[in-house]
Amino acid sequence: MDDKQLFAKARNGDMTAFEQLVMLYQSKVYNLAHKLTGNYDDASDAAQEAFIKLYKSLGSFKEQSSISTWIYRITYNVCIDRLRQNKRHMVAEADETVADRSPTPDDVVIANDDRRRIHEAIRRLPEEYRAAVVLRDVNGHSYDEVAAILGCSLGTVKSRISRGRGLLKEYLSHYLEQTETI
Repeated sequence: MDDKQLFAKARNGDMTAFEQLVMLYQSKVYNLAHKLTGNYDDASDAAQEAFIKLYKSLGSFKEQSSISTWIYRITYNVCIDRLRQNKRHMVAEADETVADRSPTPDDVVIANDDRRRIHEAIRRLPEEYRAAVVLRDVNGHSYDEVAAILGCSLGTVKSRISRGRGLLKEYLSHYLEQTETI
């Protein structure tokens, strides 16, 4: 059963269908929440809160976007609300890739340092750039999906991503300049 069928049944009061919908999106919602909050506990709380809000608003979905986009929008809003309440900054994590060969200890140290620098650079981005970059470049959403999730125009999304990438490049090139002089 696909998410549209599950959603229709959940909207009509079928709790089993809602539970299946949660299972279908649980890891994606948690991953987005973690990348936006940067904290496992906050991400768990935000994901739970997002699903509660989803359940309470099943009847209000106007089907102007996909169900997944709507769920991600709810998750994004919950995370932003939590961050504003806690006065914390969002943290995003770059995806980790597994190499085909076993890494040497030097490879591990360099990779960990690079990941840490990328995380620091993403953390330094202004909130609106960070969210757009995380949704597009880390989570792989289309520009249209990012616009729907963030509730802004496509042009605004493209601008935020471009500016965010530019700042990331600036932050990371500054780091590289520092390491070359050492």
